[in-house]
Amino acid sequence: MPNTNAYILGTGRSYPEGVITNADLEKMVETSDEWITTRTGIKQRHKAAGGEYTSLFAVRAARQAIEKARIDASDIDLIICATVTPDQILPATGCLIQAELGAHRAAAFDLVAACSGFLYGLTLANQMIRSDQSRYALVIGAEILTQYVDYTDRGTCVIFGDGAGAAVLGQTTGERGILSSRIRSDGRFAEQLFSPGGGTRLPATAETLSDGMHFFKMRGNELFKVAVRSMTEVSTEVLSEAGYKPEDIKLFVPHQANQRITDAVADRLGVEESKVYSNIAMHGNTSSASIPIALDECVEAGTIKEGDLVLMASFGGGATWGAVLTRW
Repeated sequence: MPNTNAYILGTGRSYPEGVITNADLEKMVETSDEWITTRTGIKQRHKAAGGEYTSLFAVRAARQAIEKARIDASDIDLIICATVTPDQILPATGCLIQAELGAHRAAAFDLVAACSGFLYGLTLANQMIRSDQSRYALVIGAEILTQYVDYTDRGTCVIFGDGAGAAVLGQTTGERGILSSRIRSDGRFAEQLFSPGGGTRLPATAETLSDGMHFFKMRGNELFKVAVRSMTEVSTEVLSEAGYKPEDIKLFVPHQANQRITDAVADRLGVEESKVYSNIAMHGNTSSASIPIALDECVEAGTIKEGDLVLMASFGGGATWGAVLTRW
């Protein structure tokens, strides 16, 4: 029998209407549009309003992906929600999404891999589909990161934004679909990007909240070096495994962490600038949501067409990283 592959049937995206521009941040913290743009490439980022939560945007993105995939929510048998900002500790946000969608046949769970979460999710969904344990899988990256941002820390508050992206995967026996994927992690880099408070190690108290222990802490210079090296290496691995070279790809869609990281990885891989997609100026770093949001934008704009070879790569807190190569 021919091998079964997983391929992306439909994509979707959603983010808050609220926007924080660099000019807004200039009034909140010691920074400037020039400083932010030069170091990150970001011009604005979306910010959820009070009463808005992660699954709200995840469901909106998921419904778009399901509609474009031309299936019913009841057809989905696997839901993976990649997030570091769940609606609540228990139950999983994936289960809340499942209920809202009416996807009652699906196994649903959350996946915590920070900015690499969506590619981790694609990798797991691919294996479930290839092993015939799932027919249709919904993979979502969704974050409300601004609730964990310290707006007195210019090193982090200028970076993160909110949003959600989703993809529906189905089975195919053709040459399209996920050709190769790799996911990696190294906990020795955990404190380069982390949120120390709120878990069992440092439970939430009035004191930890007042000390801002639930906010993101980041060592940007150290993170940059590891991110560039890791994303380059894992991208080279998936290309080599599938029998391709960087010049063969039609589009490179990296995690939108920092424009300088994107440029450095593309340069090391030897990918032409015209083949690299970037939307960080408009959205900032939306962690696990960044790649699926970018994919949906590319599909909508016609930047991705059937038959295109698309490379995705990410790096996030953990540290985690990964790459996925797919034939659209």
